[in-house]
Amino acid sequence: MFIIGNFLIALATVVDYVLIFFMWIVIARAVLSWVNPDPYNQIVRIIYSITDPVLDRIRGWLPVSYGGIDFSPIIVFLLIIFLQKFLVTSIFALGKSMM
Repeated sequence: MFIIGNFLIALATVVDYVLIFFMWIVIARAVLSWVNPDPYNQIVRIIYSITDPVLDRIRGWLPVSYGGIDFSPIIVFLLIIFLQKFLVTSIFALGKSMM
C-alpha cells in the first residue's frame, strides 16, 4: 500500500509544479500584452499557444473584459490557487494516509 501512497505523493508534487509553471506562463502572457511583442517571435508564439485555449474558454464563459482590461488571467490565477489548495492537497493527504 505504501507504493500507491508514494505514487500519489509524487503525482501531487508533479501537478503542483505544472500548475506553478502554468501560472508563470500566464504572467508572461500578461506582461507581453502590455508591450506589443513581435507576433513572429517563437517564444511569443509558444506562450500564446499554451495560454490561448484556457484564456479563450474563460473569455467565452464570462465577460471578463471591462474598459479594455482583460481580467481572464486573474480568473486563471484564482482557478490555479483553488486547484493547488483543493486538488493537490487532497491527493497529497490521501497519499500520506496510505503510508
